[in-house]
Amino acid sequence: MRAIDFHVHLPTPDWLDGSMDGYVEAAESYFRSTVERQSLGELADKYRALDVLAVLLAWDAETATGRPRVPNETIAAACLEYPDAFTGLGSVDPHKPSAVDEVARIAELGLRGVKFHPSLQAFAPDDPKYWPVFAACERHGLLALFHTGTSGIGARQPGGQGIRIDYAHPLKLDAVAAAHPELTVVAAHFGWPWQMDLIAVALHKTNVYIDISGWSPKRIPPEVVRELKGRLSGQFLWGSDFPFIAPERCLAELDELGLASPALLRDNAARVLGLPDPA
Repeated sequence: MRAIDFHVHLPTPDWLDGSMDGYVEAAESYFRSTVERQSLGELADKYRALDVLAVLLAWDAETATGRPRVPNETIAAACLEYPDAFTGLGSVDPHKPSAVDEVARIAELGLRGVKFHPSLQAFAPDDPKYWPVFAACERHGLLALFHTGTSGIGARQPGGQGIRIDYAHPLKLDAVAAAHPELTVVAAHFGWPWQMDLIAVALHKTNVYIDISGWSPKRIPPEVVRELKGRLSGQFLWGSDFPFIAPERCLAELDELGLASPALLRDNAARVLGLPDPA
């Protein structure tokens, strides 16, 4: 296995035209690319051809958005059907009374963690009322992946389509990581434009990891690249954010930039996901 793509959304029409309907157009404009719709089988073939394992993400922001969820069972079924191409993370709507129980269900399904999107789910991770959900992740050995920084969803729209990016400030994860030292906290998209704050948190807390998904590697700020190559090399993860950015493009640019280390592409992710030694 060459790499693990830590950040892959379902590019199936039912997700893009259901849960993401009305958001996709703004994201396409933000990323300056057309979202590619594929079946699960086509997606599996794509990742097999790349010799990459895709980490599929479930989706539940029903309370804040009123949009249908991508059930955790859907992701688990995809991973069972294509185990050589996919592993996955579940999703929990932190506003729902069933949130803690749903974390246990995610563990039962064999998924590797839980994806949170504070901006779209409209919650502040540093509010202790949500911490029982994170404690459940810690208890069940599930990592917690958080969207951080700005969002292509809703970008360049009046009011950002009602989406607040302040919920996704990476400093809000400092309290979470401090209160749950056995919880692996992954900050997606390196928290831009607050990347230095996230770097400070990761330097202080070894249970905080940074994923570089959602960015063309050529456009990653130099201060992030410096830490990725240096003292935080063991705490960075690669992800594409497909279908918004193609994994082929990311891998090619990482190769060109001399950043395609086994630690970034594979080993760090395998460790936090609890996967067998990829070697």
